[in-house]
Amino acid sequence: MNKIIKNSLIVSCQALEDEPLHGSEVMVKMAEAALIGGAKGIRANSPADVRAIKQKVKLPLIGLWKKEINGYPVYITPTYKVAVAVLEAGADYVALDCTARKRPEKLEEIFTSLRKNYPDKGIVADISSLKDLKELGDLRPEFLSTTMSGYTKESQGRSRPDLKLIKELKKATDIKILAEGHYSSGQEAKTALEYGAFAVVIGSAITRPQLITDRIANEMRS
Repeated sequence: MNKIIKNSLIVSCQALEDEPLHGSEVMVKMAEAALIGGAKGIRANSPADVRAIKQKVKLPLIGLWKKEINGYPVYITPTYKVAVAVLEAGADYVALDCTARKRPEKLEEIFTSLRKNYPDKGIVADISSLKDLKELGDLRPEFLSTTMSGYTKESQGRSRPDLKLIKELKKATDIKILAEGHYSSGQEAKTALEYGAFAVVIGSAITRPQLITDRIANEMRS
């Protein structure tokens, strides 16, 4: 497994189907640009994008697959089968939504099967709060990621980025923490590391030009 480096920047290269940059060819170029800029890891959505990026960029890769299942709020790699598809595509780590919400399969069963069948791969638990950490119980992912802060009922109204959650998790567990979610500057990333994050993941502020443009245009209008 290509391991994530401490104090590094991981760039999330994702574009959904309704976004202009959607497509594996474009995501590969995004990952290559991130590599040139100094990124030490990549986060990517879907087996197709994971496979294409892995062929060109030899950095640690966190893979996921956003799949909506009717009746369940969990959509980041919601089942074991979906996780397998991501790992078979070449991801070094698979990210799972590990929030304390209704889900199609039990987390314990997914973890157990992944540990048994993919012992050389890592698991990243996307969470939103200390409650989510407690719900994990004895399950020990390689990393906790603050990805879901602000997207669950328990985490509504928290600051963006949720630097406080980094401190809370650091006090509560020895599992390594990835700071992710609404980070948009080097200073914010540096503060997250100072608070105890192992590495920082930044996506939209780097790889979604329509959102970057919208933010700047709004700032100009104000």
